[in-house]
Amino acid sequence: MSQKKKFGDRADGRLIGKLDSMHAFMPYMLPGRVANEAVMNELIDMTAVLEYLEKKNSDSPEFKYTIFHVICAAVAKTIAKRPKLNYYIMNYRYYERNEVSLAFTVKKKFCDTSPEALAILHLDPNSEESPIDLIYGKVKKIVYTVRKENKNDGTTDIMDVIMKFPRCIVKIITALLFFLDNHNMLPKSICKEDPYHCSVFLSNLGSIKTNASYHHLANWGTNSFFAIVGQMKMQPFYNEDGTFEMRNALPLGLTIDERIADGLYFVNSLKLLKKLLSEPELLELPFNEDIEY
Repeated sequence: MSQKKKFGDRADGRLIGKLDSMHAFMPYMLPGRVANEAVMNELIDMTAVLEYLEKKNSDSPEFKYTIFHVICAAVAKTIAKRPKLNYYIMNYRYYERNEVSLAFTVKKKFCDTSPEALAILHLDPNSEESPIDLIYGKVKKIVYTVRKENKNDGTTDIMDVIMKFPRCIVKIITALLFFLDNHNMLPKSICKEDPYHCSVFLSNLGSIKTNASYHHLANWGTNSFFAIVGQMKMQPFYNEDGTFEMRNALPLGLTIDERIADGLYFVNSLKLLKKLLSEPELLELPFNEDIEY
């Protein structure tokens, strides 16, 4: 991901030059991300994560480590080590992002009338810092900025400006933005602040005590991966002899553009994600360190 920029590369990613004919042809036959969604649902045993969080919060820090921090760190590590998850298709071509980026929303207050702010984490997959520490530090800073200082995010500021124009002008601006993005002319400032130009968009529904197994992708931007974090509940886990144990479990809903990789690649990526959540101590290792799974 740190390769020198070459002809055909975009500002946020490098062009994938060699592809098998089937994947190279797919964007022509199956255009649009929304029409190519692959959905995976997984129930994660949270026993190890809860034990890990108890240790991390044993000294009662003011800003505690949470399940969402662990999920974000595990997803970021998985994307870094499974690079096709960081692919996107634009103008019939495949690109790999230069970084791992995570987007999610932050509610300023837990009430109906409170506005939301968009948060984006830009991560270097070659960092020698641990993913859990990177995520924790960045989320802490964002939450403080949004809730304590009551500041808006960059995306909201941009939309506030656009929506001051009449509807006909907004439609023209939107069409222009699609054109610019399609031809690699969209300003970097917009890409950097737009969650739909990130590696993964996460929705933490568990924080508002609800569940959903699916969220759509969007044809705007480059985001090819959406993850829903549900509400943790006690669920039965069955043993080989037919007996079962009740454990805390977390539903994960993953929506991915199926054109960026094949089914086996997605399954093996999910295997790594589950490995990290079953042994969260691995998230203490450097971001760039390989994991056996």
